[in-house]
Amino acid sequence: MPGYSDGRDNHLKRLRRIEGQVRGLQRMVENDEYCIDVLTQIAAATKALQAVSLGLLDQHLKHCVAEAVQESGEMADEKIAEASAAIGRLVRS
Repeated sequence: MPGYSDGRDNHLKRLRRIEGQVRGLQRMVENDEYCIDVLTQIAAATKALQAVSLGLLDQHLKHCVAEAVQESGEMADEKIAEASAAIGRLVRS
């Protein structure tokens, strides 16, 4: 079971809110709204996605990685490498 299962409903609620923000962005572009206003809303949607990803990462570390470390061995090394790669992708985005 994924580490985020306990917070699944909260994550879904936040993602639906972000989906609404993105639809709003589409409407803004369709309506030829002012560039800076569109960019401001893009920044807000980006921050919201980053918040969701950090929450998921936190839960992954606390659940999946911690569990693998307790079991130790090759699985622990794999989970730590996965988490490191995910952090790297988040930092680059």
